[in-house]
Formats: sequence, structure tokens, C-alpha cells
Amino acid sequence: MAFDEGLAQLMRDDLAGERVTERKMFGGLAFLLDGHMVCGVHKDGAMFRVGKANEAAALSVPGAAPMAFTGRKMGGMIDLADEAVADDARRGRLMTLALSFVKSLPPKAPR
Repeated sequence: MAFDEGLAQLMRDDLAGERVTERKMFGGLAFLLDGHMVCGVHKDGAMFRVGKANEAAALSVPGAAPMAFTGRKMGGMIDLADEAVADDARRGRLMTLALSFVKSLPPKAPR
């Protein structure tokens, strides 16, 4: 897979104690809570699902940018470059926003 395993381990550590599962997606690794993606790692960094209401707060984190895999902005999704992901405070702020948003969603029915 084309992602940094060290970044993936940082995300795992941040999510310790949460009921997350991992799924290979988009050429990277996604972390899901009750079937909803919380965050993930890809070849250039990490992404966080913060929800549209939290976008402005998330974009105030240095190094954060709108997620645009296909060149088109994905609402409620934030990208964080490798060097910013390594910063515990920045990553932690986005993880808090992402967990808060995903925990507000109803669990998905198992497939």
C-alpha cells in the first residue's frame, strides 16, 4: 500500500480505546467507528472526516486543507500533510473534531 505505516500507527495510538476497525481504501488505510470513516492515511499524509459544521475550525489548524482527491473539494473532509500529521497537537485537534462528528452519526447496519 502507498501510505506511511508510521503515520498509520500514530492514528492507531490516537484511537486506542475507541471501537474502530481498519479498512484498506483509496490506496490507503481508513479507520472506521460504527461503520463510519473517522480518518485515514494516504500516500501524502492523513485525512479526517470532521463534518461540514466543523470545517472552519479544522481549516484553522496549520497544515490543514480541504480534501480534494479528484481535484474537487470533498465537503467535511480535511487533508493534513505528512509533516503536520507528526505534530501531536495538530493531529489531536483534527482527531477530536472527527470523533465528535462521527459519534453524532447513527451506527451503520452491518453488511
